[in-house]
Amino acid sequence: MNKLRQIDLNLLVTLHALLTEKHVSRAALRLHKSQPAVSHALASLRDIFADPLLVRREGKLELSNRASELLPALNAVLEQLGALLSEPAFEPGSAKRQFRLAMSDYGAEVILPRLTAILRQYAKHLAITVVSGSREAMLAGVYEGETDFAFGVFEQALPPELHCQRLFTEHFVCAAAKASLPPNGMLSKAQWLARHHLLVAVQHTEQNEIEKALAREGVTRPVMLTLPYWSVASQLVANTDLVLTAASRSLAALTSDSQIQCFAPPFNIAPFAFTMLWHSRRESDAAHNWLRQLIMQLFSDAAES
Repeated sequence: MNKLRQIDLNLLVTLHALLTEKHVSRAALRLHKSQPAVSHALASLRDIFADPLLVRREGKLELSNRASELLPALNAVLEQLGALLSEPAFEPGSAKRQFRLAMSDYGAEVILPRLTAILRQYAKHLAITVVSGSREAMLAGVYEGETDFAFGVFEQALPPELHCQRLFTEHFVCAAAKASLPPNGMLSKAQWLARHHLLVAVQHTEQNEIEKALAREGVTRPVMLTLPYWSVASQLVANTDLVLTAASRSLAALTSDSQIQCFAPPFNIAPFAFTMLWHSRRESDAAHNWLRQLIMQLFSDAAES
């Protein structure tokens, strides 16, 4: 009991964040505290446990032997305390919260219309800020705690702290002006490779799934125009001989244009999984869990219908 008098619950929570994140700034972000306050708490914890707890090796903080022994017991203790002091269930109708979501304009097109409609009906006080960037930037935003969710195609190995949920599987479709196509409304592989192409990409230096598929076949395509905007894509396709190859959901709006014909690519482009990412530090956040489950349900309902 004398030992217990030296430490309070806040220090235990801070200790857990430090040992989990192994980074003072990220622990501060997780705890909604300033970095100096967490650094001061770490100094106190080192005195209490008579151990450095976090040691620097090769430029990174790692757990000491004592800290590695403490972490499993600390997890169990805090889980039990959390159950004892659990907050009331999250009430979306009255809750006020700002969420930051990272996605491309493709992600915005497939996620935001349905999500916004649901939020305006059931959670009017929740606010959404959308940011965009490369896949690496979106991953970094979630990892560092600057972003609540990231949506996209993440094929690289992910840190164990990041959770990934597939929302749907997407395939590719081609679009071109009807007047520029043969009578059958399609292009052979040779015709497709001979045509000039339009590429919509946020990062033009990033190799996309189409170029990867072509590389596997040992061929390339002439890309005449690369731009980061979908808003003008239909106009550019309808009034030129350019071919646009993109994810089917991004071309859904083009199918209503009588001047544009959509058709299957004349070679194999593997489908891809569109996924949602979040950090394990958000797992105990009731509002975050509610929004995550809502997004998963939106795409589960779409798949069933």
